[in-house]
Amino acid sequence: MFFELALEDLTQAADLFRPIHDATAGVDGWVSLEVSPLLADDTAGTIKAAAQLFARAQRPNLFIKIPGTGAGIPAIEASIFAGVPINVTLLFSREHYIAAAEAYMRGIERRIAAGLDPKVASVASIFVSRWDVAVTDKASDQFRNRLGIAIAMRTYKAYRDLLASPRWQKLAASGARPQRLLWASTGTKDPAASDILYIQALAAPDTINTMPEKTLLAFAEHGKVNDVLPVDEGYAEAVLAEFTREGINDEALAAELQREGTAAFAKSWHDLMSRISAKS
Repeated sequence: MFFELALEDLTQAADLFRPIHDATAGVDGWVSLEVSPLLADDTAGTIKAAAQLFARAQRPNLFIKIPGTGAGIPAIEASIFAGVPINVTLLFSREHYIAAAEAYMRGIERRIAAGLDPKVASVASIFVSRWDVAVTDKASDQFRNRLGIAIAMRTYKAYRDLLASPRWQKLAASGARPQRLLWASTGTKDPAASDILYIQALAAPDTINTMPEKTLLAFAEHGKVNDVLPVDEGYAEAVLAEFTREGINDEALAAELQREGTAAFAKSWHDLMSRISAKS
């Protein structure tokens, strides 16, 4: 019942965005529908669900969301090979992003080897603000709201490096489209910080920022982009070194945030199923 409702909702949204999708040759105008969060550790189940949902929707501008978990990574590769556009979710670090990007490229490489069209769209979604929430009580006040942006800057450097790599250039020459980097969780959680903190800090070419409506309206009212995100990771690494000295292990925290995100998605899913069951 949920997927009946979700598909009705999202296919309508996809149709509303279709003129944008067509005008930008498939770059913009996308909507996303996630597979059940209960499949986060089920590779085969995720592959099957992604294919079924995309086939049922019958919309070229519908991303299927797959989490970048250990089980999700091979599902992403298989789904891209099958021609299903994928929004990789629950990525928290440079290493998470690289794993997702490599899965995408393997899927495209397999399509080229099989004589299939290499144009299968994908985005890789990095969750930003949750880093700062996680260390609110673990680091000194001078470090407030700095970790998420530093992680994003480090990831953006990896993204630009990948797009310049011979491996990607070979795929691009065959007609493949880059998997774009997407900033997720960009609403400011700290009431003492700027309400557009992550929007201004993460303005960068070839990226997407999925802003909550409140943040979008705030930026429309008083936002201004003075500088774009630098590719030089020196600043980011200096900030991350400060957090290491504060006792924060970013690699361990990234894994913890991904586990917590997966659990939170599953809880929301269970709550929703209970709600639908009660109402039906």
